[in-house]
Formats: sequence, structure tokens, C-alpha cells
Amino acid sequence: MVTTTNRPRSLLARRWLCALFAAVMLVSVLSVGTFAASPAHPKESVETDVYLDGIEILDGDCVIWRDVTFVPLRKFCNLFDGCTFSWDGKTNTATVKTESGMTLIIQSGALYIWANGHYFYTVEAVQNWDGSLYVPIRPLARAFNASLEWNNSVRAVELKSATSKPLVSWANYDEDDLYWLARIISAEAKGESLKGQIAVGNVVLNRVRHASYPNTIYGVIFDRKHGTQFSPVSYGTIYQEPTASSIIAAKICLEGYSISNSALFFMNPRIATSNWISKNRPYAFTIGNHDFYN
Repeated sequence: MVTTTNRPRSLLARRWLCALFAAVMLVSVLSVGTFAASPAHPKESVETDVYLDGIEILDGDCVIWRDVTFVPLRKFCNLFDGCTFSWDGKTNTATVKTESGMTLIIQSGALYIWANGHYFYTVEAVQNWDGSLYVPIRPLARAFNASLEWNNSVRAVELKSATSKPLVSWANYDEDDLYWLARIISAEAKGESLKGQIAVGNVVLNRVRHASYPNTIYGVIFDRKHGTQFSPVSYGTIYQEPTASSIIAAKICLEGYSISNSALFFMNPRIATSNWISKNRPYAFTIGNHDFYN
């Protein structure tokens, strides 16, 4: 029988856990392989306009590619705050430090940006076009506390700068939430894409918000109201050390990014021992080896 004695209760354990996660995150940010620069703006991209507080910015530099608006990192950051840039050619990673105390770590080819400890999902990978890093605008706007709206009538991005200090505060994830969410993602979706891991995390958080399930991440994972809900609880793999990518996926989920706000179930149809979900729940989508259901 599973008990709560496995939870990280002591302050020392929690501090150790946070330090371990921080170390893993820093390594994961800087250890991905290198990416060669591609030509400026791929042929299938389309130029778009971006406005900041009603004034057009970065004229001719912003493009829509694969339905995501990209902006040049250096030019964008300098609109908000005096920045210093450094580049690690071995990992193709840019580090940006602002005068207001924010640090950004952004790697070519990555699907997230690191901003003062936060992990913001980019949907499409960061691109190196003609020697310049181009980053999806939405996570950058979050880092600088700028509100963002898409004006479909003129097909332009409209930004409004923050009235308070224009930078994101240091990340402060709940230790227990991160501890268990990373472990269930790792146990259920190890080897899946980052998007697939995020979707598994979304299912857990969707259940937390749903009236039919417990209102904590731990409670959802170990819920036995209708039998064990997640097989890693029965197999014991829930207690294994999570992968670095699952910790990143968990943090992205805790930041509020959601692939689906309605999915409550997922299954791998190739190894599932029961087809109850597919027979009783409406199918939503498939990512990798998992089918998701509402």
C-alpha cells in the first residue's frame, strides 16, 4: 500500500531537491547538441507587424513561421531594457542579462526559454537565421511582463509594456507539486517528445481542477477512488528519479501552459491492459505513443 511517507517533508530534503533540480536544469539547458545557422527567414515565412504600446517596432524583422511569430532576440530585448549578451558557440546558447536583474538563457533548437528560473514553452523551436537567434514572441513577452494580443483584423501582434518593473520575478515552484508532477511525467512518458510529456502533465492538472478528482497533484496521482489511476503507482516506478526533460515539462505545466484544458485520460493503445478509456471517453488527440481523451 502506498503511503505519504515517501513525500519530501523536511526543509533539508526540500532544499536539497531544489538544488538538485536547479543543477539538472542548468546542465540540460547547456548540453544539447549544436545547430548550424540557416538562411535568414525561411521561404515559407511571412513578415508581420509588431506594435509596442501602439508604436510599430522591429519593422521588417518579425515573421510568422509555422503559425508562430518570431522576433530577433537581441533587438527585442533592447527595446525593454539595457542588455548584455554572451554567446557559447559550443552549445549555441545565448545568455542575456538585463539592467533590471533578469537573466535569459536561450538555445538554438530548444523548445523553451529559461527566464529567472522560469521555463516558458516556445511551441516552435528557437531558430538561428543568418547568425541571429529568432525566438517566438509570446514567451519573451512573458519574461518582460508585457501583455500580448493578436489582432486578427490587421494580422499583427500588439504588446503593452508592464506598468510595474518590466521583468519576471524569480521562479518559486511548489516543491511537492514539482516533485510529484515530474515523477509521474517521467514514469508515464519517458522517451516521449517534450510536447507529449507536457500533455501528460496537463492531464494531471486538469484532474486537479475537476470536481470529480482530488484537488492536489499528489492526491490525483495516488487517487484510488475507482482503482489505481496511474500504473506507475502500482509498479513503483513513480518513485524513480525523473529525467531532466520531465522536470522541464513539469515546470512548463506549472507555468500554466496547456496543450489541452479538457483532456482527463491518456493511454498507450499498444500496451494498455484495458480499453475502458477508448470505449467510454471521447477521443481528443494523439501525441507520440499516447492517445488522449476528454
